[in-house]
Amino acid sequence: MAKNKTDEMSFLDHLEDLRWHLIRITLSILICATVAFIFSRAIFKYVIFAPKQMDFPTYKWLCKVSEFIGINDTTFCAAEFPFKITSLEMSSQFSADIWTSIYAGFIIAFPYIIYQVWSFISPGLHSNERKHSRGFIIVTSLLFFIGVLFGYYIVTPLSINFLANYSISPDIDNQFQISSYIALIRSSSLASGFVFELPIIIYFLTKIGLVTPQLMKKYRKFALVIVLILSAIITPPDLASQVIVAIPILILYQISIFISKIVVRNQNKKQEKVNV
Repeated sequence: MAKNKTDEMSFLDHLEDLRWHLIRITLSILICATVAFIFSRAIFKYVIFAPKQMDFPTYKWLCKVSEFIGINDTTFCAAEFPFKITSLEMSSQFSADIWTSIYAGFIIAFPYIIYQVWSFISPGLHSNERKHSRGFIIVTSLLFFIGVLFGYYIVTPLSINFLANYSISPDIDNQFQISSYIALIRSSSLASGFVFELPIIIYFLTKIGLVTPQLMKKYRKFALVIVLILSAIITPPDLASQVIVAIPILILYQISIFISKIVVRNQNKKQEKVNV
């Protein structure tokens, strides 16, 4: 490893450096959360409560698909969802507003968070590896945002549609707490965002030698089972939803194998140059 400032830093110096990075990350989230709180009414109207309206783009598209294949009696084409969102505690709406702003702040500040993480680990890398920092931040942020959008536009509406229309008796009226409703949107979106970081995770695991493309190919069948289990966790328990979620995750797994091959190939080339 090339000599750099990390060679001269003590353990306490590393902790101090880490503390300042964490402080910057926290401040960035708080600043973005404050901005989100200022515009929270618009966020709730156009983002949070949008998936409970039947004119949401995903429902309109699925309704057209259902009609195209000859299924006319489907919940995707209903006039409205059979549930209401309620607030049963004095502080429920205020808490929902605060926490929604914080999670929105985290999503908005994600590129800067990644930048701070990279700034902390990059001094320990070679100079040629540090040159790719900008690409790393862009790709990592892009994958996260794509995952969040996938969770919001695919996983969330499928979950809401299934759970809102699921009934064990017509005597029961669905009245969901606002905290429960927001938790579904939050978990679906953030979980998908982190799942889409799989290629980045595989890249670093390959760099440190914990993962190889041969290993990923060998355990592809086990990975398929894990993907299906993961899809079942973050989606409602119907087969169609699980398949819809599983497909992009499997594609990401194949991309990760390709990335792992590139990393191993580059490492072998460097080793050959050293041997020569």
